[in-house]
Amino acid sequence: MHIFDAHCDVLYKLINDPAIDFKKANSIHVNLEGMKQAGIKVQCFAIFVSPSVHPDVAFNAALYMADLFFEKIIKNNKELKFITTQQQIMQLKENEIGAILTLEGCDSIGKDLLKLKTLLRLGVTAVGLTWNDANYVSDGAMEERGAGLTKFGKEVVNILNSSGIWCDVSHLSERGFWDVMELADYPFASHSNCYSLCPHPRNLRDEQISALIDRDSVMGLTFVPHFLSGREEASISDILRHLDHVCSLGGEKNVGFGSDFDGTDKTVAGLSSVKDYETLKNELLKYYTDIQVADFLYKNMSRRYGVTG
Repeated sequence: MHIFDAHCDVLYKLINDPAIDFKKANSIHVNLEGMKQAGIKVQCFAIFVSPSVHPDVAFNAALYMADLFFEKIIKNNKELKFITTQQQIMQLKENEIGAILTLEGCDSIGKDLLKLKTLLRLGVTAVGLTWNDANYVSDGAMEERGAGLTKFGKEVVNILNSSGIWCDVSHLSERGFWDVMELADYPFASHSNCYSLCPHPRNLRDEQISALIDRDSVMGLTFVPHFLSGREEASISDILRHLDHVCSLGGEKNVGFGSDFDGTDKTVAGLSSVKDYETLKNELLKYYTDIQVADFLYKNMSRRYGVTG
């Protein structure tokens, strides 16, 4: 079965240590060998600029990460194909893996729409508006103020609409989420879980999940233990609990996975890297049909990507 993973942070690992061998390094959760072993067909690679980076050089850091994506991941690995449209996904050959470039948080663009447009022209096709804190676009999920989209944030969403770009609500404040649902043409959640099962600010409440379902959108369940169990430890059964809950809300065709591999030090027991997706797949097949599992792992995400491409 094919797999579409909507979020990983391996570019963040590479910017901190460009010497890492993406092909086989064990120091990263997502490497080429693991992707091939797991049956990854499409992997999203996030540009994430740490809040510790000075704002004056944040955009340069984002550009550097984009360059790492093209030089270390695309250029050096013939199996990987840069993807910007759904048609390109459909054209992938049996031994090819699609690589999608995304942006996690608009902090790196400051208050400059030209910087956003530049990243889109480089091939970014999914944009998360915030990370955990506030920026010029909106408040993030961990910002106590909890404000929604700013005037500038609404301009950002309009640009994403006109470009046919996914607007990622993961990490947004709740008010920001509802602003996006009102304004965005292509909302989705790359890596979020269910608040009713694990009341963490990063997770989505039932009303938010239902809103995504009503829009025929999709959410990727993430493997971060804190967002699954509220603890530093979690199991694959915790992932199944969150999956079952989304399905109970009517989201069987609206849920996938966004692992957040390389974005967390703590991993799910038995699911410590991308190669372990096989373990998750086998566990899913104990409780769901082949068709359902194929939807969860791949089709629910892939059929909604590149909606204008």
